Amino acid sequence: MTDSADTRDPNDYGFETRAIHAGAAPDAATGARNTPIHHSTSYVFDDVDHAASLFNLQSFGFIYSRLTNPTVAVLEERIANLEGGRAACAAGSGHAAQFLAFFTLMEPGDHFVASRNLYGGSITQFAVSFKKLGWHCDFADPLHPDTFRAALKENSKAIFIESVSNPSSVIGDIEAIAEIARDAGIPLIVDNTMATPYLFRPIDHGADIVLHSTTKYLNGHGNSMGGVIVESGKFDWAQNDRFPSMTRPDDAYHGLTFYETFGDFGFTMRVRAVALRDFGPALSPTNAFMTLTGIETLPLRMERHCANAHTVATYLEDHPAVAWVSYAGLRSSPSFRNKNRYFPNGCGGVFTFGLKGGYAAGTRLVESCTLLSHLANVGDTRSLILHPASTTHRQLTEEQQIAAGAGPDVVRISVGIETAADIIRDLDQALGAAA
Repeated sequence: MTDSADTRDPNDYGFETRAIHAGAAPDAATGARNTPIHHSTSYVFDDVDHAASLFNLQSFGFIYSRLTNPTVAVLEERIANLEGGRAACAAGSGHAAQFLAFFTLMEPGDHFVASRNLYGGSITQFAVSFKKLGWHCDFADPLHPDTFRAALKENSKAIFIESVSNPSSVIGDIEAIAEIARDAGIPLIVDNTMATPYLFRPIDHGADIVLHSTTKYLNGHGNSMGGVIVESGKFDWAQNDRFPSMTRPDDAYHGLTFYETFGDFGFTMRVRAVALRDFGPALSPTNAFMTLTGIETLPLRMERHCANAHTVATYLEDHPAVAWVSYAGLRSSPSFRNKNRYFPNGCGGVFTFGLKGGYAAGTRLVESCTLLSHLANVGDTRSLILHPASTTHRQLTEEQQIAAGAGPDVVRISVGIETAADIIRDLDQALGAAA
């Protein structure tokens, strides 16, 4: 940790300890034990030379809160520590983090391969919005890693997957997909939002870049937006000529080469110094503070989320109105073997199930719940429920919805940390009303 009395490597501490202490120390000016919210837009330079060195990336420090902020910096260090990464850069949302990561990797005309089992907003971002930037995406099946290899092209720059898919709780063979990326000389990017580093650390299994919507489980209380990019520090950006933004001189910084200059955190530096600088989706210090507070209880919450989710999924699997349940923790799931391999302590609290009554039954169900909140979020302490086909995946065709695990009959549930019997009681009455 950062306390002067203890000189151990921060990684020698347990996860629970690091979730509370990593990156933080008592405030030097006031002695405040909690990380202060630094609501300053800008920071005083020591002198002209100090200012110049900061702007030239010759020294590290705070300039302007669009780029660096003391409160946000603690959050970045904490998440990087928990994920086992080299460095991190926070953003205003998970989507913003995805954009910054791909902007740093891609040139117009470039290509990447993504899992077909993704959050609907990511599918739309990749398949529609990214096309306007000249970035092209093909989708592959995470349960069949060879489909990723088959989809690769000469101009492919990355493979993108979710560790546990949102909303369908699909877990692919992550190490096999990482090997395919490694053979192609491109990074594997893993969205670890649904699992969090408490349940799974993608870098330990071959990932090169890890993304989070911190809005979800890391914050955990539905009160703060945010996203983060974590760099493993293990990818060799100079192994081929695919990544000129990392290996060629940058005119904006007088010919500085990011990988040569910063080495194992060069990607993070370019994300911050170019992408975040020019597009500006900065994380607010208040949201960083709220997320830091949430992370302190992450281990306790994830244990309850996982236990409750398994109980609720088991109940739903036996309910006469339910046609199927897609939860990796059930033996009936095609992901069950991968869950046991990669997620021995649980696979989160989000999953889907299908109603025999189809679309109409799904909409009636979400409207009939009283304890469960009908809204478009996951990872909250509260149990949440949604009909994706009419909301988050509405922009997709029915064929795309089905491929993404969000067909017309699908209901998504984010199981909270309430008493499990109360969650089941509310679902039982709502299922009766929806029949």
